[in-house]
Amino acid sequence: MKRLAEAGLVGSLLLLLAGSFGPKLPHRAPLAPRPDYAGLYRDGPRLEVDTRREGDSLRCYLYLPAPARTGSGPARPLRLTAWPSYEARQPLWQDSVPPRRQHPRPDPDGGRHLSFCLPAARLPAGTVLEISTAAADAADGYQDAAATAWLRLTAALLARPFVLTDSAGLPLGRRYVRAGEPFGVDCYGLYQPVRWKRYAVRPSPALPPMTNAAAMPAGPPVLPVLDSAAVRPGEPLRLAEAGLYALRVGGLGGVAPQTLAVLVAENGYPALVTAAELIEPLRYLTTSEERQRLTNAPAPKRAVDKFWLDIAQGNQAQGKDLIRRYYGRVTAANRLFAAHKAGWLTDRGLLYVVLGPPPGVRRLAGGEERWYYPEGGPDGGPLSYTFRPRPSTFAPDYYELVRRPEYELLWYAAVEKWRTPLTAPTGPNAPSDLRAR
Repeated sequence: MKRLAEAGLVGSLLLLLAGSFGPKLPHRAPLAPRPDYAGLYRDGPRLEVDTRREGDSLRCYLYLPAPARTGSGPARPLRLTAWPSYEARQPLWQDSVPPRRQHPRPDPDGGRHLSFCLPAARLPAGTVLEISTAAADAADGYQDAAATAWLRLTAALLARPFVLTDSAGLPLGRRYVRAGEPFGVDCYGLYQPVRWKRYAVRPSPALPPMTNAAAMPAGPPVLPVLDSAAVRPGEPLRLAEAGLYALRVGGLGGVAPQTLAVLVAENGYPALVTAAELIEPLRYLTTSEERQRLTNAPAPKRAVDKFWLDIAQGNQAQGKDLIRRYYGRVTAANRLFAAHKAGWLTDRGLLYVVLGPPPGVRRLAGGEERWYYPEGGPDGGPLSYTFRPRPSTFAPDYYELVRRPEYELLWYAAVEKWRTPLTAPTGPNAPSDLRAR
């Protein structure tokens, strides 16, 4: 595997010696508008970011999709802004990375892989780093996922000296792999040994938003280990069984071992391929008896098609549109919210699938995330849902929905829109559709 560290030290020294990183802001710099993060949850090309610690620097790896908002022409500077929190109106510092320090590497799909180093001393734990390729922000603070990425730098992230790579040695940019997919662990400095463990866990779907939090089942205090194995330093991994894994990396040359969770998904992930994969997400709209009938049908995939065609009262165009919309949301949720389980099973995935991508999103200083919908509330008015961070070793970016009993009637109404043909959410003017951009 080609080492990602090539030319990395040179880039680090250039930034460290430049002395201009993080210029002092004017005493009365104008306050930035509060960003609306809803654009980051649009399904489509995304600017992906990963990091690893390299001595006194933090290396950032970027993947720019093709076509990126900046176009496919000459490389342009990247704009960097460090914020004390998501809700901050005044940045800690601002700077840019010129093309000569971006170390570009081409990608077969037409995108570009870039990397650059930042002085770790300028990035205290808790800093929120904004990286943008756009020429200018939208006036209303809207965020374009293809041109802007946000990354909260936790202590664990700032200390991790390795990054996952694909079979070509390029940064993977995701925390899931497919069963049997080869990938690597590229460490800064010495190649480090890797030991993986597969845990016995049966992922459960998110419960409706009106569920009593006290009645929700608690997870097991300790997950039993199904199997484990060691991998020689520098050797690629290929995990054959789907499930939840933990990679323990380090131990040589005084490098303290660190753990990174990886979801190993079925081969079609994030898409849905098998009949079981099509039936399971219907649990948000159906009873267990309905799903059992679909599973036991002689041809389960045809039974799923008939389920949607019956909802559309035989209107094939509407039935196909319902299938496209519903399973499109499931696939998008799998990409966006994959954690210790498939994205559609998470709390954010639940709302994303049934209500649609949120038209408005705020990230609060305390770490909470709030989704806003213009319709669906009492008397048809606006409605909001709050998610609180619940990080763990297996899901450092996991968010849990704040459930409330007053959501009950609203939730049943949202489900009924899918189940009632005359109000099924189809067409460009559906209530849960995102505003055009």
